[in-house]
Amino acid sequence: MPARPARHAGQVRIIGGEYRRRVLHFPGLSGLRPTPDRVRETLFNWLGQELTGMACLDAFAGSGVLGFEAASRGAARVVMLESSRQACDALRHNRDLLKAACVEIRETEALAWMRTATERFDVVFLDPPFASGLAGEATPLAIGLLKPEGWVYLEQADRIAPPEGFIIHREGRAGRSRFALLRRSTC
Repeated sequence: MPARPARHAGQVRIIGGEYRRRVLHFPGLSGLRPTPDRVRETLFNWLGQELTGMACLDAFAGSGVLGFEAASRGAARVVMLESSRQACDALRHNRDLLKAACVEIRETEALAWMRTATERFDVVFLDPPFASGLAGEATPLAIGLLKPEGWVYLEQADRIAPPEGFIIHREGRAGRSRFALLRRSTC
């Protein structure tokens, strides 16, 4: 059954960096729920606030807030993957509004793109549609796209278990969402 659009478009505020306090609008699509401010604040504290020169992948972009936060904090390249044409149109509008030239938007299904990608990233953001179960399939693909010292941020409904060879660097919970920052184990 196709997702029904919500009645109104939403908005989200960038909380740090160059675009701090800028409000971005996104379509009111069913299942599109941006990462809350306090979770983003925690995540970017874990990452060290500055992402200067890093390459980031926002695999299930939705509102694009994680990717735009990364761009705002100095990322050199941010690739956003989103399958909804309406959401992609909003992402492009917001990229142009911010003049965020480092942001590349791909209208594509995230898992398919990740299976064939050859680029490597410093940070991969995985926030698939809530309770979709896509995180289980997306996490190994994200790991395959990481640079050796890279990070995977994962947000989902279920408890997070790190894949083999990875550890949970930090984790938290907000409402029904669980989130964690994963990195390769050093042992």
